[in-house]
Amino acid sequence: MNFSKQAVVASIKDGLLSFPVTDFDADGKFDADSYRRRLLWLKEYEVSALFVAGGTGEFFNMTIEEYREIVTIAVETIGGHVPIIASAGQSAELAKAHCEAAREAGADGILLMPPYLTECPQSGIVEYAASVCESTDLSVIYYNRANGYLNVDGVQALADRCPNLVGLKDGKGDMQALNIIIKTLGDRLAYVGGVPTAEIIAEAYLAIGVSTYSSAVFNFVPEMAVKFYRELRQGNRDFVRQATSEFFIPFVTLRDTQKGYAVSLIKAGADLVGYPGGNVRAPLTMPSEQERATLKQLIEKARTL
Repeated sequence: MNFSKQAVVASIKDGLLSFPVTDFDADGKFDADSYRRRLLWLKEYEVSALFVAGGTGEFFNMTIEEYREIVTIAVETIGGHVPIIASAGQSAELAKAHCEAAREAGADGILLMPPYLTECPQSGIVEYAASVCESTDLSVIYYNRANGYLNVDGVQALADRCPNLVGLKDGKGDMQALNIIIKTLGDRLAYVGGVPTAEIIAEAYLAIGVSTYSSAVFNFVPEMAVKFYRELRQGNRDFVRQATSEFFIPFVTLRDTQKGYAVSLIKAGADLVGYPGGNVRAPLTMPSEQERATLKQLIEKARTL
């Protein structure tokens, strides 16, 4: 661990957040050399924290051994440059194992994913998240989405129980519900925008006090992603409107043609700009050649922005 709890909180309160894809070789195995190359490339651009083995990084599709290696390489490659946040989840016991592996590897924090598959009552979700938080001394950010979605009372209960819960990442995009949580808990937590292609509602996030978000497109158009964030924070509405209209809306339209493309298109984009990371693992699928051609046009448009 290279960063204190206070430094981790500061990193997710202000600044663009990076969620790199995970590199696989032609046989579908983790490619450590390609992953190091990717991290060193992305290190050149201004972000405040690096979330490794996240949703864009196919956390849901890797073994605990691969996870351990991925976090270790990230810490060895750019640890100390920005905080390294690693994911945990799937089940309470496996999430605890993720936390321990991340701690041993030197990670600075945990992004706690929802539990696997089953629908859950609020009390059960709180218990799931609290049991994981209580198993580690790392700072934890809870990813509030899907079947693990907590309402304001659930978030309050979790925050009251777990001092090392430092952040809430929104994966739903319900501005009313999120605003109620923010206004209720105040600065007890740091808040992160985390819907797929978060830039598409970045203005709405900012309006209720969420000034950071996860940028998946940073994986293939990092210059534009950084510029969009900077111009958003500086109040340049003309640029934000243009970039949203000419890049993000067409990208979201393409993304929504197939389930899972929030990850698959990112890997295809990385390949198109010269940083291939292999194919996604099943059950995800890669874009067609026609879809890749459309994505290539969007990349060219991003470069003009």
